[in-house]
Amino acid sequence: MKYISTRGGGDLLSFEDTVLTGLAPNGGLYIPSTMPTLPENWQNNWAKLSFTDLALELYSLFISPDEIPREDLKSLIDKSYSTFRHPEIAPIHQVKEKQWILELFHGPTFAFKDVALQFLGNLFEYFLQRKNEGKIGEERDRLTVVGATSGDTGSAAIYGLRSKKDISIFILHPKGRVSPIQEAQMTTVPDANVFNLAVEGTFDDCQDIVKALFSDTAFNKKYHVGAINSINWARILAQIVYYFSSYFKLRPQLPQGSTIQFAVPTGNFGDVLAGYYAKRLGLPMEKLVVATNSNDILTRFWKTGRYEKSATVEEGDEVEDGNVQTAPVGGSTDGAQSGGGVAETLSPAMDILVSSNFERLLFYLALEGTTAGAVAKEGEADGGRAAKVRLAGENVKSWMDKLKTDGRVVIPKSSVDAARRDIIAERATDAQTSETIKQYFTSKSQFGSYVADPHTAVGLSVANRVAAKLNAPSVVQIVLSTAHPAKFNAAVSDALSSEPSFDFQRDIMPKEFDGLIEKERRVIDVKGDSEEVKKVVIREVAKLEGGAGSKVRENGLSL
Repeated sequence: MKYISTRGGGDLLSFEDTVLTGLAPNGGLYIPSTMPTLPENWQNNWAKLSFTDLALELYSLFISPDEIPREDLKSLIDKSYSTFRHPEIAPIHQVKEKQWILELFHGPTFAFKDVALQFLGNLFEYFLQRKNEGKIGEERDRLTVVGATSGDTGSAAIYGLRSKKDISIFILHPKGRVSPIQEAQMTTVPDANVFNLAVEGTFDDCQDIVKALFSDTAFNKKYHVGAINSINWARILAQIVYYFSSYFKLRPQLPQGSTIQFAVPTGNFGDVLAGYYAKRLGLPMEKLVVATNSNDILTRFWKTGRYEKSATVEEGDEVEDGNVQTAPVGGSTDGAQSGGGVAETLSPAMDILVSSNFERLLFYLALEGTTAGAVAKEGEADGGRAAKVRLAGENVKSWMDKLKTDGRVVIPKSSVDAARRDIIAERATDAQTSETIKQYFTSKSQFGSYVADPHTAVGLSVANRVAAKLNAPSVVQIVLSTAHPAKFNAAVSDALSSEPSFDFQRDIMPKEFDGLIEKERRVIDVKGDSEEVKKVVIREVAKLEGGAGSKVRENGLSL
């Protein structure tokens, strides 16, 4: 298995180089050069596998044993998921007759990102140990991991990489725009190789800085910048597993003829993209449901075919209940827009203007919808596929360039039709989110009460509307729960403020969070400027490599 950039050009990369490189030099994201085939009789042979054994089978489709021997891969997987609190890793919980919640928050930081980032951290360590065997001092390869977070990625990445040899990690978060628990999880980690940067701006500003660092060839070459955001292919690969695992858990419980639909709350499109790959591999499912909050660039794309940072209304746009479905909606209770056009909502991890992983889907939409007339060049002798892949990459590059310069791009109808065949999208306002949290907590059904975090509530709200409007009676739903409700005290407590039976501390606060808010913080404040961030990285890496860092920083950061 080799990997290519969504924007074409460049060499075919191995899995190792794909993981360590992260973002392609031309700004594209890496994807498999071909889609592997599931083994014969997989539905029976995999049906009773544990999560880790299922991961081994799925990862092996994308990772050659010549790169990671099967026994080494098994050890990496077992190590990665030994940190989870639940024996099933990702259990399902029934909340309605035809609805289950896939709980992805049983890892060390109580968020779905742990599923991928525990594995990615161990991958980085494995590859570096192999590269550095017998090397000393300046001969050793080192990795400088730089990532942006809207909340959960940062802590999950830090917990996956803390104190790992030859790795330093710099996490950028929008100052004041993550929940208190999320901020504390990141900034109270004392390990010497961990650095938190609070950026004046939005998550998109943080993400733009990260991309600028990757695009700086000289800086990247010297500091070997690595990616932990879902631009890194290994993140997507790891997330494919829980679509299969939940399918196998639920299938034996269903009447014959039932079909499964996955509903996914998403901002950066990585979680639902993993479901798209599962579907392309052959996992039986109905259309995937994309659930967004008021930052609804994805929902607007599925409604209009326009991928645009700011909502516009054009003739022919879909109208429902008297409202144009592409018009902006208020994210917070006062409807105020924060900097950069991003609405501040109750589900802050989804407060994202541009969804990075959407580019991977665009490649497949371009491949299917815009390459019919591809003409092979010299050396492209594989029945025309190479020409189509090349043309798809050129089209994606053109689209992304237009998005960057104009803030919008109109995708050809043939590609939009391909997107609508596999995925539908809806959005949920803050009011709907709060009402959904209350609805599930006060449920009197046989399945009992359930406390959902605001991101999961977005998924549930959208899933319920899709089920009522579009689904056949035979369809059951699995809604992905992306975070533990204790991470969002204010949103959950406000939604349930009229419920005397609810006590946040008693009912949902994990013991692991006790005293977390009061711990000492270690954070560097920076402006939304890539040059300033570069200076911080250069300074702190120099300290680490010069021996100034200790295993635990005792005196915080010197500025």
